[in-house]
Amino acid sequence: MAPMYYRGAQAAIVVYDITNADTFERAKNWVKELQRQASPNIVIALAGNKADLTTNRIVEYDEASAYSEENGLLFMETSAKTALNVNDIFLAIAKKLPKDGDSAGGNTGGTRLTQGANQEGSKMGSCCNK
Repeated sequence: MAPMYYRGAQAAIVVYDITNADTFERAKNWVKELQRQASPNIVIALAGNKADLTTNRIVEYDEASAYSEENGLLFMETSAKTALNVNDIFLAIAKKLPKDGDSAGGNTGGTRLTQGANQEGSKMGSCCNK
């Protein structure tokens, strides 16, 4: 994937299949790529998908958890089929993202719009004040 697709991203979820060791190795390569090319403040989460198939597990939880800890990643096992931890991984990422005005996140170039805001150069006025 070209860096232009994740340039400026504040977060990424790298997903592997717990029943397939090759996907875990590829996930590690993606993590390296993001750490090398993406924003230095990017929040990276590693998701071990198919947690509903633990009887077919190839990638052990402890191995993925240790890898995540060594590389400063959030880690959860998830199931797209049953929705296990799907919302939770997004909530964990949201908690790690810098708050408004937090210099740790750097300037993404975006502008926060608030109700009734009439910022300089903006053609937007209040939505509800007529």
